[in-house]
Amino acid sequence: MLHISQSPEQTAEIAAEFAKTLQPGDVVTLNGDLGVGKTAFVQGLAKALGITDYISSPTFTIVNCYEAETPLYHFDVYRIADPEEMYEIGYEEYINGDGICIIEWAELIADILPEERYDVTIRKNYDVDENYREIEIEKKES
Repeated sequence: MLHISQSPEQTAEIAAEFAKTLQPGDVVTLNGDLGVGKTAFVQGLAKALGITDYISSPTFTIVNCYEAETPLYHFDVYRIADPEEMYEIGYEEYINGDGICIIEWAELIADILPEERYDVTIRKNYDVDENYREIEIEKKES
């Protein structure tokens, strides 16, 4: 499904609506260039899950954990050199756990992603407007 956003606030609203469809154990990949609005998307999703903590990209820690009725595990794998590194931080426990996992830069660990997941891709289009975003949400099934 394709959504159009004209602002970070609309991106967060789209994510909040999407969050209503998620269940514990779901994995969401989040793809897009730097500055495209991935963090705004995660902020909207987290807010909809009842998380009031400040949401930032876990670029240097790889994963941030947010406690709620359904926990949110927010990965940023931009600095992962080898997908095997993910196992060292307990990746399998997270993706097979009781929370929702959202993984930024997931294409870097494509070989170890679960087949059943949601792929979210955010694209800018400066030809339309500097704030214009296309947000595509696709459910992958085995």
